[in-house]
Amino acid sequence: MRTVIGSLIVGLILGVVPSFAYAQQAEMLWPQGAPGALGTAAKDKPRLFVYLPAEKDANGAAVVVCPGGGYGGLAISYEGHDIARWFNSFGVAGLVLDYRHRGKGYGHPAPLQDAQRAIRLARSKSTTWKIDPQRIGILGFSAGGHLASSAGTHFDAGDQQSTDIVNRHSSRPDFMILCYPVIAFGESYGHRGSQRNLLGDQATPELSKKMSSEKQVTAQTPPTFLWHTDEDRVVPAENSVQFYLALKRAKVPSELHLFLKGRHGLGLARNKPGASAWPAACRQWLQSSGFLGSK
Repeated sequence: MRTVIGSLIVGLILGVVPSFAYAQQAEMLWPQGAPGALGTAAKDKPRLFVYLPAEKDANGAAVVVCPGGGYGGLAISYEGHDIARWFNSFGVAGLVLDYRHRGKGYGHPAPLQDAQRAIRLARSKSTTWKIDPQRIGILGFSAGGHLASSAGTHFDAGDQQSTDIVNRHSSRPDFMILCYPVIAFGESYGHRGSQRNLLGDQATPELSKKMSSEKQVTAQTPPTFLWHTDEDRVVPAENSVQFYLALKRAKVPSELHLFLKGRHGLGLARNKPGASAWPAACRQWLQSSGFLGSK
């Protein structure tokens, strides 16, 4: 009952009145232990918080949500749980990824492994969670945007011979939503803190290039919605611009919104002139792109 009441209160604060309390559960990505785990503490066990919309409102779409935090922490409240509840408000399942990062003792490839696993897990649970395995996207803020873009540029079709049923599913997201994302490594406009936390101080030029997302775009990269603000001094808008241009060169359907005002780390950007338009624009893009289905 406390969970129900709490969800309703949060919905009212966010300006969303749900038709039913949001269902939440935590799924371990690797119940038998994550690859490269340094121990068995909670920080070594990446999780996926599952928010399912009311069944009568569900349209079958789902989004893995990657909070930001410079690969050194997670802004999991306003860039995670709040976003999942927003998705629920128009029938989309929100899957909040509590991934490994430097603050937990992990660098590359652990965060990407967690994001890939989250997408595979969502597909493996599609019947249980009543989602369409061909309409599973990924969203990320800031460094979480880098993680999301990495998942969209480093993926595979799954291993059909694996004894782990989850690993038999593709890790390719069907679409991406990148919110003031870190994209470029080794550039003057990149975010050095995220790069250092992910790759360390001694990363080779080859690894930096491999994890610089705008250099990894191909025709198979998923359709993408991006937004950024011109006033962002932490992660400059060039990150989104360069990724958008790479998408255009590869002929990947994409949409970019640049807002004049707004600092870094706005989340839903409620009551922020200009940037507050991004949730509605994103929802419209999802609808017009067919990811919300026919409902």
